Amino acid sequence: MLPDGRIVAVKKAKAVDKDQVAEFINEVVVLTQINHRNIVSIFGFCLETEVPVLVYEYIPNGNVFELLHGDVEGGHTAANWELRWDIAKDTAHALGYLHSSVTCPIYHKDVKTANIMLDHKHRAKLADFGTSRVISVDDTHLTTPVVSGTPGYLDPEYHQSSQYTDRSDVYSYGVVLAELLTGEEPYILQPPPQHPKKLAINFLRDMKEKPLLDIIDPRIRDDCALDQVKVMAKIARLCLNRKGEKRPTMSSIIMELERIGSSHGDSQAHHILETDDDEDDDEEQAVQVRESFNIDVASTSATQPVQGRESFNIDVASTSATQPMFPRQTY
Repeated sequence: MLPDGRIVAVKKAKAVDKDQVAEFINEVVVLTQINHRNIVSIFGFCLETEVPVLVYEYIPNGNVFELLHGDVEGGHTAANWELRWDIAKDTAHALGYLHSSVTCPIYHKDVKTANIMLDHKHRAKLADFGTSRVISVDDTHLTTPVVSGTPGYLDPEYHQSSQYTDRSDVYSYGVVLAELLTGEEPYILQPPPQHPKKLAINFLRDMKEKPLLDIIDPRIRDDCALDQVKVMAKIARLCLNRKGEKRPTMSSIIMELERIGSSHGDSQAHHILETDDDEDDDEEQAVQVRESFNIDVASTSATQPVQGRESFNIDVASTSATQPMFPRQTY
């Protein structure tokens, strides 16, 4: 607790883990430039000690992965449709801010439900910027020597090309939407010789073969707003397109979510969903690229214990001299 009474969360690095220290430095570089209601705030840091420390606002209600998949008290009722819809909108606003409303765009690079925290009002806040990158306004992508990410969320186009774009974040956001809709985990290992179960593949296939109500989480079938469910499912499918250029931007996604959210009834998505007629027949192949990762199960979190963290190669020189960003969005 701080002298002014605020409760905070403290994140410590392992003194011997150089990669984690590099992530801490990168996280400070990014977070000190950000001010948004849907992004976890950093209050302070100390990087000159043997064990670097970051101090964040305390997020009391855990993360969305725990809410959807964990053994959380009251989780069955807490993860109702209204909350899931709000989580989708809040996360979209956070990513839209990072991509479009800052001096230099920021790619989060690890969008997943385990990195979406819930505050005391169950407002979603995007967290964990250890692998994020600030991009020059003149650049269209980030090329990484090693492909890194979380199994189940990784953009297959990035996996093939090593070029990360804002649409790579959009792909991961599409997986988050599929999780919110189905209640299923994004990536489940199977005993050999079976292949891992990937939600993105199953979701795209089921969208073609099954009625929508058969796809969604049974826990929300009775209380969901069908017009919103249709829109979220449509957006998720577009986000999971194998071609990044055909995925919607976060700003267009925000416009559609806000439009539907303010007009219930027989609303039909039409802004970003007009491109759905151009759907590829082989869209299912979008997520069938083999994912190879180094996974470090001993994880730490900015605020609460979350899904297993991965090992990443960090280029600490990737910093930016940008000025503090615009004031937080409100809506």
